[in-house]
Amino acid sequence: MSTVYWINGPIIKSKDVDNFMMSEMVYVGDKKIMGEVIGIDKDFVTIQVYESTTSMKVGESIEHTGLSLSVELGPGLLGNIYDGIGRPLKGLSETYGSYLDVGQSMRTLPEDKEWHLHYLVSKGDSVKRGQVLATFEETGSIEHRLCSTQDGVIASECVDKSYKLDETVIAFEDGNSMTLSLKWPIRHSRPVKSRIDAKVPLITGQRVIDTFFPIVKGGSAAIPGGFGAGKTMLQHQLAKWCDADIIVYIGCGERGNEMAQVLEEFSELVDPKTGRTLLERTILIANTSNMPVAAREASIYTGITFAEYYRDMGYHVALMADSTSRWAEALRELSGRLEEMPAEEGFPAYLASRLAQFYERSSFVETLNGDVGSISIIGAISPQGADFSEPVTQNTQRFIGAFWALDKSLAYIRHFPSINYNQSYSEYLVQLRDWYGENIAEDYLEYRQLLLSILNEETSLMEIVKLIGQDVLADRQKLVIEIARVIRVGYLQQNAFHKFDSSVSLPKQYEMMKLIAYAYNKSLELLKEQKPMNAIIETRIFEEIIGVKYVIDTDLDEFKTYYEKIDAALASID
Repeated sequence: MSTVYWINGPIIKSKDVDNFMMSEMVYVGDKKIMGEVIGIDKDFVTIQVYESTTSMKVGESIEHTGLSLSVELGPGLLGNIYDGIGRPLKGLSETYGSYLDVGQSMRTLPEDKEWHLHYLVSKGDSVKRGQVLATFEETGSIEHRLCSTQDGVIASECVDKSYKLDETVIAFEDGNSMTLSLKWPIRHSRPVKSRIDAKVPLITGQRVIDTFFPIVKGGSAAIPGGFGAGKTMLQHQLAKWCDADIIVYIGCGERGNEMAQVLEEFSELVDPKTGRTLLERTILIANTSNMPVAAREASIYTGITFAEYYRDMGYHVALMADSTSRWAEALRELSGRLEEMPAEEGFPAYLASRLAQFYERSSFVETLNGDVGSISIIGAISPQGADFSEPVTQNTQRFIGAFWALDKSLAYIRHFPSINYNQSYSEYLVQLRDWYGENIAEDYLEYRQLLLSILNEETSLMEIVKLIGQDVLADRQKLVIEIARVIRVGYLQQNAFHKFDSSVSLPKQYEMMKLIAYAYNKSLELLKEQKPMNAIIETRIFEEIIGVKYVIDTDLDEFKTYYEKIDAALASID
């Protein structure tokens, strides 16, 4: 029997080298704390455990499983909240109370709940791995698709009725069978038929993202920002309004109050696509800052495994990780306890490869059953002192396609989302060019480029204004500064609490850009006719344009009245 020889926080060592295998899941001590073998040498086996080792003693037993660290996948994941290793927190709370003791565990999925299956195959049918065998309603918003775990011929009768989690739903002629659940190792990605070049945007409803720095379905993005810059609020908005079918939200090392806020808001918020609560298509993983660091390290892999399970059914999944910096800090703490050689700022030398393992699991794929599914990863980064040159931010930039840099100075003037358009970028614009042309307008990206060039010109002009004031500028330059203000306040800034402005469709975004560009070009024409800039400002057309976002919702024909207002106001200038 294997026993504990050495204890240092979440790191355990045992001398019984021959009985262990690398990455094996084990249960350590009298309280059977879950752990994972992370190192084997000729003298010792090193085990990382996922709960507190307080009161554990040398000599306590270690139980082998012969399995890799895995989570259970199946119906019942949606609408629930789990810890970093897949234990249902709601179920644990109901069974053991609000304060959990070490070693308390529970099955991930509900055992007693029945699911009414509608079979798509019959006895004697030959099926392929990944083929959808049956469907049933998991929540009011999402249909669960039961996929075959192997190639084979069905030997059992396929009768539409209700089944519990562990009842056999499919039997094959080779003697194997399927239930509604399966286990999958969290550090291994699930198989797909092929990866596809993603050319469809993940529409978020946030203008600064959708217009200036878009992300594709199956892409990856990072949201770096200092304390108070609005990372969590932006991720909440993206989780609420992006057009993914399923949301996986990982609270990794963040405050418990934030997870409570997510639970409360998502259970009340009505999903515009289904008319039901948003929680019905959301999986929450809570690994708050006071939970064990080893479980924090595992939580990101647990979340991405849940996401891949639904991707394989043909769904588009958006995964929010808040924050990857806390995950990296967990790696640093574990690395320190293992006495590994530290790299920059104390992070382990393998930080970049671990980040790559996570972000490379974002994908737009053809699934084994021939459907199309995707996982889009959006990770928040919390650099110390908002320093984007620190290792986590720098290494993350190597593996992502969109970088949404948050600016604390924008957040402090209540500019939301506080994305700094000078520091942010997206590498997905080339892939999306054809989609914008076919689905929105041929000149969509031209208007985007015009607005961005005005903002960039304003940035350089403001350096002059700060030194010698605005009066020395030419009227055209004053117009650039005024239009840039319209873009910042009327277009980039959004009110998360306004029913028209919290989430905005792409057609409305296009019409708003077009209106701003029209006012800019018309004003330029007047300046060429030697009309004074002050006279244009006094017409208050720019204030009218800023207010458009609160007035027009889905009836885009209302924009015509604003074109008429601009023409009338500018024509009145003598």
